[in-house]
Amino acid sequence: MADEPDNIVREHLRTIRAGIDALREDNREIKTRLGSVESRMTTLEGAIVHVHERMDGLQKQVDRIEGRLDRIERRLDPVGAP
Repeated sequence: MADEPDNIVREHLRTIRAGIDALREDNREIKTRLGSVESRMTTLEGAIVHVHERMDGLQKQVDRIEGRLDRIERRLDPVGAP
């Protein structure tokens, strides 16, 4: 009869250990997936920086074209035109 409570405690400890082992495995998987997400975010950040740099370059080209167009329009405007 005295062995019965001891066995119950051991059984509960085994169940708790099994639960902890499952949590550890879940934690490992989460860490792996988080690392993958972080890596992809870093790649995306680099791509976004590249897009911004390209947009800046395109804006400079548009600004130069607008300046040239303004000069052309001024040259084509007759001086005394209404």
